[in-house]
Amino acid sequence: GLGTSLPLLSLALPVGISFFVFQAISYVVDVKRGLLAPARTVDLAIYLSFFPHLVAGPIVRAREFLPQLRTPRDPRDVAVGAGVVLIAIGLVKKVAIADYLAREVVDPVFAVPELYHAPDVALAALAYTAQIYCDFSGYTDMAIGLALLMGFVFPQNFASPYRSGSVREFWRRWHITLSRYLR
Repeated sequence: GLGTSLPLLSLALPVGISFFVFQAISYVVDVKRGLLAPARTVDLAIYLSFFPHLVAGPIVRAREFLPQLRTPRDPRDVAVGAGVVLIAIGLVKKVAIADYLAREVVDPVFAVPELYHAPDVALAALAYTAQIYCDFSGYTDMAIGLALLMGFVFPQNFASPYRSGSVREFWRRWHITLSRYLR
């Protein structure tokens, strides 16, 4: 009943909490726990404003990113191939799959489901799961690829979540850095 779900409502994050806020909290927690020395202001500003991951993640911990700033970027030591491949994969997921599914299957059916038969609605629901995965993981792939092109390594954020055998395993594979952050 409704009474059993109310405690979950109190755990919900406010709508609009950004990855910027997650990053800032990560820094404060890492410093407070003694896992990271306080950063120079300029390094903290770079960490908090590093644009590739601010829209859709991954959530990069301060202790993962700030030490990378200590080593100067060497353009000859950049994983260009891996970065370009990740950006291309991300673009395919986002533009060719997610946007197509939204435009051609999901949005039309979800707008007026009563005009469709049950198999069509079921297909749209299934297409929606593919759409949200491709949309979110596509953005993440592009962010990781962009970071690689700039000489930074970000953590993996999705690990084939729809191949999970349980809800618990799904949660561990879906937006890995958010799960890790919340833990």
